[in-house]
Amino acid sequence: MKTVILAGGLGTRISEESKYRPKPMIEIGGMPILWHIMKGYSHYGYRDFIICAGYRQEYIKEWFSNYFLNHSDVTFDFTDGNRLIVHRNNVEPWRVTVVDTGLYTMTGGRIKRIQPYVGDEPFLLTYGDGVCDVNISDLVDFHRAHGKIATLTAVVQKQQKGVLDIGERGAVRSFREKQINDSAAINAGFMVLQPEIFDYLSGDDTIFETEPLERLAAQGELMSYRHTGFWQCMDSLREKEMLEKMWTQGSAPWKIW
Repeated sequence: MKTVILAGGLGTRISEESKYRPKPMIEIGGMPILWHIMKGYSHYGYRDFIICAGYRQEYIKEWFSNYFLNHSDVTFDFTDGNRLIVHRNNVEPWRVTVVDTGLYTMTGGRIKRIQPYVGDEPFLLTYGDGVCDVNISDLVDFHRAHGKIATLTAVVQKQQKGVLDIGERGAVRSFREKQINDSAAINAGFMVLQPEIFDYLSGDDTIFETEPLERLAAQGELMSYRHTGFWQCMDSLREKEMLEKMWTQGSAPWKIW
């Protein structure tokens, strides 16, 4: 099962950092938050990634193109045909596809654009700016058991994300975008989707969190996996600094590997 990560937005709410690089490439503990997210999925055996890039997408491609070299001990032997000898490497067993999904494409449009890379199979989806200690294996098992098109991870925090009205057995009765002072269950990302989701997506202007999810909820095809552990997005410099402090103090709950 492939893991799709939305990493193409402009990151305007953390412009202090995102004016230099894409938001998912902002570093926590010397590594991009995107890397932290991927490490979490990799821990559960999901190592085939599709990155929906956009704003400064070349930065993401260059980072991965240099990842092996920058995390290996190497000898550059210029006496023998300019030979590169790798002695030790600390890279991950990942397959990473970086797709330029457009500069101003909305979230639903980005997902639609990577359909050829996903194929006709279920896939995982999350945002490139939030870390979590959710058990991905249990999340996938929950999704497979209910047989609906979409599952999202729900957390209860005083945030301003997509708000959920959750009924019995995790069925999402309605979905609406954020409103001021909401403190209900919210969409934390970390989703599992059937390939039928592409039928709910049209062009680049499709915002995944509005009409597609609202329609799925109305049709009884959207389920929620309740997560009571740690989740935190990185929408501001304050949140970035908070995550950095957790990491440097050795108390990062999302570090499950």
